[in-house]
Amino acid sequence: MAHRIGGRKLSRKQGPRLALYKNLTVSILRYERVKTTEAKAKEIRGRVERMITLAKRGDLAARRTVVSEFPNEPLVVNKLFDEIAPKYADRTSGYTRIIRIGQRQGDAAEIVQIELV
Repeated sequence: MAHRIGGRKLSRKQGPRLALYKNLTVSILRYERVKTTEAKAKEIRGRVERMITLAKRGDLAARRTVVSEFPNEPLVVNKLFDEIAPKYADRTSGYTRIIRIGQRQGDAAEIVQIELV
């Protein structure tokens, strides 16, 4: 039985899918908003919120966990701990917002904008 196996496959194998998740998460933390498909936005929303919650803790273990997630992005890690986490200090969850934009012309996929609140 495949217990605790969830999430969307997004027509990708595991390696490219995880790389897509990391790249989108870094983009949201760097630019604070990204336009993407609805399925991708819903899938990475939890990852972004988990990183912000870790950054709100602010201790060394949390910083090391975030650095292990984004080893080649020191500017994003610093922005997360220095700018983003203090902004959400009084908020317990719900750091992201998904706004529907419309459909993509080529394949009519639902395009959304995921942004930090």
